[in-house]
Order: sequence, then structure tokens, then C-alpha cells
Amino acid sequence: MKVSSAVFCVSSPSHKKCPTDGRPEYAFIGRSNVGKSSLINMLTGVKGLAKTSGRPGKTQLINHFLINNEWYLVDLPGYGYARTSKSTREVFSQMIREYFLHRETLVNTYVLIDSRIPPQRIDVEFINFLGQNGVPLTIVYTKTDKEKQREVMANVKAMKQTLGEMWEELPTMFLTSSLTGYGREALLDHIEAINRDLKSEM
Repeated sequence: MKVSSAVFCVSSPSHKKCPTDGRPEYAFIGRSNVGKSSLINMLTGVKGLAKTSGRPGKTQLINHFLINNEWYLVDLPGYGYARTSKSTREVFSQMIREYFLHRETLVNTYVLIDSRIPPQRIDVEFINFLGQNGVPLTIVYTKTDKEKQREVMANVKAMKQTLGEMWEELPTMFLTSSLTGYGREALLDHIEAINRDLKSEM
């Protein structure tokens, strides 16, 4: 897929305030500081489209970006950032939960995982939450350029083994690097294939 346009549309405090035009949505979410904004900027080819920050937990609303005037890339608040207040974390949790349980135009979720570290409980629990609620998902490993490939693949293998205890069939997984652009074409092609299937069903 070629990205010819990527435009910020709206930030919403809940799924009820999100766009109502019916375009398909692809949500991106991960633990705070996983490199989500950098990945979004790399995918769209628009530097600064999603705001990157040295301070994790900056995304606090549901952000919609319209891509090619066809589909939405949805930037969701990160989970698991300890420095936000307990009340703020609870609001984020409710916002995210309700988005995934009630957003009818959501067609796939890309869960971002830091490839440099072993499986984290909060990531596994979130992936299982999506699976248990029938939310389609894809796992995207970030920052693969920051660690030796042997370590990256060991962490991927460990995640597969951990999820294998709960999943009969594991989600599709991609390796990416926002720095080098690795994985960009594969991810965009994945979205394009889903869009193509949606159109064929109409």
C-alpha cells in the first residue's frame, strides 16, 4: 500500500465521540514508551503526525488519523504507565475497554510489544483480553534495531510460548523498526489486504 495522504482528524474522550462516517478503523496500542508514535509516523511517512515525547503516557485521548481518505489509523492511550495517577489510569482503562468492546468500525488492533524485553504480564493480559472478547489483533514488535537479533528472536519465542498456554492459534506477528523502516511495507500490505476483504464482502 502506498500512503498518499495522512491527516489528523479528531481527538475523542470516548468511543461515543469518535467519527461516525463508517470508515474502517485500525487501532494501535501498547504499553507506554513502546514507540507507538514513532511507528505511526514511520508507517504514514509523515514526520510529527503522531506526537512523540520523552515523557511516556502523553497520549490521553483516542486520536483518529484519516489515511488515503479511506481508513482510520487510531492512536490509543498507552497502558501500564505507573507515573499517571490512579484515577487517570482508571479513566484510561475504562476508555480503552469500552472502545474495544463497543466500537463497531474497528476491524483490527495492532498491539505493540517492545522486542528488547521478555514477555511482560501486562502485555499478555491485554492480548488475552482482546482474544477473549473476540477483538481481531496483530502483534507488532518494535525497536528491533536496538537489540541483537538473537535476543529479539528469543523474546519473540518466549511470547509465543506464553501465549500458547491460552491460544489455540497465535495472532499474526510482525517485526518492525521505526528507525530503519523495517516492517513498514509488510504492515501496510496487511492493512490493505484486510481492506480488500472488507470491500469484497460489501
